[in-house]
Amino acid sequence: MPEQHEGALAGLAIQPDPAGGAAAYELGFEDGRRIPLNSEIGAGVQIQFRGVVCCRHCGAQSRKSFGGGYCYDCFSTLARCDLCVVSPDRCHYAAGTCREPEWGESFCMQPHLVYLANSSGIKVGITRVGREVGRWLDQGAIQGLVILNAATRRDAGLAEAAIAAVLPDRTDWRRMLRADVPSLDLPAAWHGLLERNLTLPDGVTPVEAITAQDVVSLAYPLAASAPPEQTLRLDDGSINGNLKGMKGQYLVLGSGAFNVRAHAGYRVQVSIGAPLEEDTGGEQLGLFG
Repeated sequence: MPEQHEGALAGLAIQPDPAGGAAAYELGFEDGRRIPLNSEIGAGVQIQFRGVVCCRHCGAQSRKSFGGGYCYDCFSTLARCDLCVVSPDRCHYAAGTCREPEWGESFCMQPHLVYLANSSGIKVGITRVGREVGRWLDQGAIQGLVILNAATRRDAGLAEAAIAAVLPDRTDWRRMLRADVPSLDLPAAWHGLLERNLTLPDGVTPVEAITAQDVVSLAYPLAASAPPEQTLRLDDGSINGNLKGMKGQYLVLGSGAFNVRAHAGYRVQVSIGAPLEEDTGGEQLGLFG
């Protein structure tokens, strides 16, 4: 009898292995329940959409998600759904036009970090202080390196925008979902940026004396020998396939890749049981970092 769970999806909860092994994954629901996934690799998974999206903020139910799990009213009024969240260099808190000034104080007007990461190749990004490893895991990065300290999210965003003129700030999901992404020399990349004499905004300072020992390495429970060819969405009703592993916020199934965080708020029934008959799409090679 397959194991069944029902609820509104929240995302994948990921914890790094202190010993350097594969990260531990759990499928999370908005009510706080979590399903351990590492032990389920190879099992058949079915996720059936119940036709309702529950707003992550107010709980209102609708048939459509806005901004990654919000109802339209919350998407239109919450500061966390504003354009400046994905483009922090456009922060308008100082102009007095923030939708939620108190939220802006607690989230944006706090110390942030600028980092280099290797997910589908080198990229630049930002995150709050103390959140960097979780951010890299969410992005499926196999390496991460903090390069700048910033007083606020806007300061970090301005520095990120300057570096993005030289380095990418996006991840190619197909390349990221490979089990054999090659390691890169992130300190050398940072030193190369310094040689360009980048103009950094006030409130941003470089991390001193970066070496190879400052690079954080991460590994994932991924058994697929080749990345999936397509992404899977729940809007068509359901998805199913044999679980090959996890990386970033993706479940890698024999039928394709499913971005769990992108379906936050979707009410679903999840069944995990015996392997399904399907085209596996390649040889199984065991666990890789």
